[in-house]
Amino acid sequence: MSVGDVDTAGLGEWPHLGYSAFRLDRASDRRARMPEFLADPRARACLIAGETVVLARRGEGPHGAMLPLAEAVALGGRTAEACLLGLDDAGAVPHMVLPLHAASAGALAEREELLLTDLRSIAVQGLVSREELAELACAKAMLAWHARRSFCSNCGTRLEVAEAGWRRECPHCGAQHFPRTDPVAIMLTIDGDACLLGRSARFAPGMWSCLAGFVEPGETFEEAARRETLEEAGIRTGAARYLCSQPWPFPMSVMIGFHLEAASREIRIDDNELEGARWFHRDEARLLLTRTHPDGLVAPPPMAIAHHLIRAFVEGRDPPAG
Repeated sequence: MSVGDVDTAGLGEWPHLGYSAFRLDRASDRRARMPEFLADPRARACLIAGETVVLARRGEGPHGAMLPLAEAVALGGRTAEACLLGLDDAGAVPHMVLPLHAASAGALAEREELLLTDLRSIAVQGLVSREELAELACAKAMLAWHARRSFCSNCGTRLEVAEAGWRRECPHCGAQHFPRTDPVAIMLTIDGDACLLGRSARFAPGMWSCLAGFVEPGETFEEAARRETLEEAGIRTGAARYLCSQPWPFPMSVMIGFHLEAASREIRIDDNELEGARWFHRDEARLLLTRTHPDGLVAPPPMAIAHHLIRAFVEGRDPPAG
């Protein structure tokens, strides 16, 4: 069956790629104005305590992640550790994230007007707008970095927050520390009308997905994709074609998506990484996407980049531009 003959019925409109609709002006040239932004009566903020995000219930949804700053502070948000996310294009309204102590989050859990949940659930269930989901992704990654960067890695002195949360400075040795993002290559290897999917023990029951792995120092994204495929599944690959990328705030990564051309076929899995890997025909991959596979097998949810890489293979076309 050729690509043009593939039955894509049932796939519907192409889903939105989660965490990827960040629409704020990051205002990197105005971060020194943080005291002014904190005093702005229009300012808005989200509240995060570790993995827990606080949402304001709004009927059937979408719920609200960005609260008036005064309300966020009243709920326990700490302005001393606030990070500026950016400015709303419409009116230059500051948007920020305030960290919340776990104890404070626990006290909010019983309030009927609030919903406390985690970022993955918010994305999969579509609990907030696309734009607010992207803001939450940035917010969570920033707080995760701050939680891991309290002391100077050069001299051990406690760091001070600067540039509206986008830099930490050492008052002793003068070292500056900036937020990090860890690149991850995620790839779908293709051999004609078949694609290679793997299964990890940490996946939900029945889920099969693309292979993925962190990019190592001195490596291109394409080299990382080929190396990880060889290490995890024993498959050699050739041409690598970039399709799309996705912020992945667990805790602070970006996923770079590729289609790889298979140069070998025999699978030899790394038992430490995968509990299984196999080739799926294009038609069977479509059943994973529509969750109608007779064996109950499924692809990752539509918000995930792996879903988009698989769908691009099934439909024979690239994902729409984000």
